[in-house]
Amino acid sequence: MALRARQRCHTALTGLVALASAAVLSTATPAQAADTWTEVGSDRADPLTESQGLASVEVPANSPNRYTGIGTIPISVSSRGWNHVGDPDASYNGYYVEPYQADSGTAKMFRVQAPDGTWSEYVHTLGSGEALNNSFAAIAPGGQWMVSGEWGTMTRLLVHPTPGVNPATSPSANLPWTSSIRLDHAVRDIQGCDFTGAKTLLCSSDDPAGTLFGMTKPLLQIDLSAEPGSSDVTGHVTALRRLPLRSSCSGDHETEGIDYDRRTGTLRVIVISPGFCVLTDSKTYRFTRS
Repeated sequence: MALRARQRCHTALTGLVALASAAVLSTATPAQAADTWTEVGSDRADPLTESQGLASVEVPANSPNRYTGIGTIPISVSSRGWNHVGDPDASYNGYYVEPYQADSGTAKMFRVQAPDGTWSEYVHTLGSGEALNNSFAAIAPGGQWMVSGEWGTMTRLLVHPTPGVNPATSPSANLPWTSSIRLDHAVRDIQGCDFTGAKTLLCSSDDPAGTLFGMTKPLLQIDLSAEPGSSDVTGHVTALRRLPLRSSCSGDHETEGIDYDRRTGTLRVIVISPGFCVLTDSKTYRFTRS
């Protein structure tokens, strides 16, 4: 969630949001048909601890799903200015990564928990023209490379060596922006991405305008020309469907993080309800591929 989006969610949590016009509930026709993801259920998303992102963790075995929200940020982290956490991810060998940002400054931070439970922090100094927002972390299946995202209308995603996994990284050194995914179609307000294969990403967009793909709040698929690494690759963007926008309250929903669990083939996406319903009927929606 970006800064202005986070302010909107915070306001809703305090009950001060003015309810806007009713959300459009019709499902738009996808611009292209790639994979088809069918909704199969939902679970309530707690607005304090499950409102930003989520990740399935394979190591250690039988680990619970992880969530992020305002209430999951440790005081020792927020007191140093890292007051927003985005959509996390976990490598297949058990390294869990949370992306953090501050309200101002020239850096982002990735907080990493190793399989043995220890935490470390990796700071990334902004590159030329890079936005401050740190919306998500998506670790490629090979584990060595991680994709992150900015906010607004973008034609790229950023690639870093995976902190804690890639041997070129160290908490005492700057985490570099090594390469980019060059998109063939602009995307807007990406809140989370996750790999479904070595060269395929699914991403949740909080796009409120709907002018890029003919629908608001789309689920996007990005097919890469090659696996991400030290050199730029291209990404072909397809809008698959509109994400569910259902609530007892009218107003503007906010899509959040995304997770694909390869063990079950389940895709999950958080959608935060508008107004006071952020407290009552925000959901994590579940999908399967058909």
